[in-house]
Amino acid sequence: MIMTHPGLPIELAIIIGISMLLLGLWALKSKAPSHTTTASTSLAHVPIVGTFFKYISQHTWPLLLLKIVFALLFVLIVVAGLWGTPIVERNLATTLTWNFWWTGIIIAILFSGSAWCAICPWDNIASWLVNHKLWHRSNSNSRLQLRVPNVLRNIWPASLLFIGFTWLELGVGIVASPYATALLALAMVILATTALALFEGKAFCRYMCPVGRTVGAYSQLAPVALRPINSDTCRSCKTLECYHGSESIAPCPTQQIMGRLQENTYCTSCGNCTQSCPSHNISWQLRSPSSEAINDARPHTDEAFFMLILLALTLFHGLTMLDHWQIYISQIAQNINDSGQLLLSFTIGLIACLLLPILLYGVSIWLTSKLCDETAGVSFKKLFSGFAFVSLPLAFSYHIAHNLNHFIRESSNWTELLSNPLGIDTQPLSMMEKHIRHMAMMIPENMLFALQGLLMAAGFFIAVQVIRHRGSHLFAARGIQLLPMLLFAALVSGINLWMLVQPMTMRM
Repeated sequence: MIMTHPGLPIELAIIIGISMLLLGLWALKSKAPSHTTTASTSLAHVPIVGTFFKYISQHTWPLLLLKIVFALLFVLIVVAGLWGTPIVERNLATTLTWNFWWTGIIIAILFSGSAWCAICPWDNIASWLVNHKLWHRSNSNSRLQLRVPNVLRNIWPASLLFIGFTWLELGVGIVASPYATALLALAMVILATTALALFEGKAFCRYMCPVGRTVGAYSQLAPVALRPINSDTCRSCKTLECYHGSESIAPCPTQQIMGRLQENTYCTSCGNCTQSCPSHNISWQLRSPSSEAINDARPHTDEAFFMLILLALTLFHGLTMLDHWQIYISQIAQNINDSGQLLLSFTIGLIACLLLPILLYGVSIWLTSKLCDETAGVSFKKLFSGFAFVSLPLAFSYHIAHNLNHFIRESSNWTELLSNPLGIDTQPLSMMEKHIRHMAMMIPENMLFALQGLLMAAGFFIAVQVIRHRGSHLFAARGIQLLPMLLFAALVSGINLWMLVQPMTMRM
């Protein structure tokens, strides 16, 4: 028997839908927005918490301690996966990886930006193995420091790995295998270690890591980010320690210059710049949660495609957990005579779900270009890249709303799991135990529904703002000229809302 979560109340969905309609009509009638300067506040200057943020920015041990703790947890996950029980819900490897980390990391971005990358065990274990140091600049000669080949100097490797992750997770079903989960974890460490040993900087983090690029994309919507406290100090700086590092602190692993940084995409929050800056001019900033996507960020084509792939795969994750998905897959399997695990049918469904949103976006861009003044001289490629940010709030809002269902409704007995991480001498959960776990929510159900509704409305609002501001800045477009993009955002939001209304299958 498969347990399902109840969907969003239809009455709430109708209210959200009406609010989206009114917002879309307002966007068509409103004046072109003026460019606004992004305001931010250094958390180092905020009363009460300022001392804390100053301390963690200037001292190494808090971050190092977190790195060690998460590395030990990673080792425990691998051990539990390789030698623990195959019972999914009784093994720490699967519960901690898929129910807690894979679900919680998306929610955490909303509050901490790209901070996960700073404590990521994949990169930290690789760094310790290659550099032979826990902290500070390494003098080891164990790295070849080769220049990353041009064919890899983009985030297409991360895009392909993300698609592969999805195929393994939902198609092959490694979510239901502690052993496969552990092997995947080890494979990522091996890939990170190999890239670090071969190439300069941290090529794995910048170009290859699907999780890091997802965190980087979504963190452009986060209200916190590492930024200069005083911009004038950075403008007058000649030594650029944030980029080059210092005698004891390594350079920026993704080659960012803090004084020129406009987007969070490649900042891993590693803390090197906060440690190396001689003026102590870098700290966590509190800012508008949508400023980068609306005004500041300037993507390349590969980054635009990654954002669209992220949107498509987020929609795909939601779709595969609905009853309708099994009907679609069964129909495909009957048409192509597929049998067994239906991997071929799943792959066809995955490819279709990948291509459809990107094609719809491309058509929307083409229609937008036709409605605009041709004398503006804006190419299809520039429009395609510039408007791609509309996919971020649409994907992020649904991703969090969807993950809240898993995170809040599928709580595990963590005391039992941590005391017996390998699940020795345990039995599968009975239907009664699953039902009790299903009912033991962290917060009341109505509060969960309210949060999901608020997320959907906020995501559409930010998407509309992205369209208005970027349309105005790219080719002075407003009103009816933005209708194709507004319809694209409304269609995606409508699909997201429809999926939230449907009952959703429990992960495990």
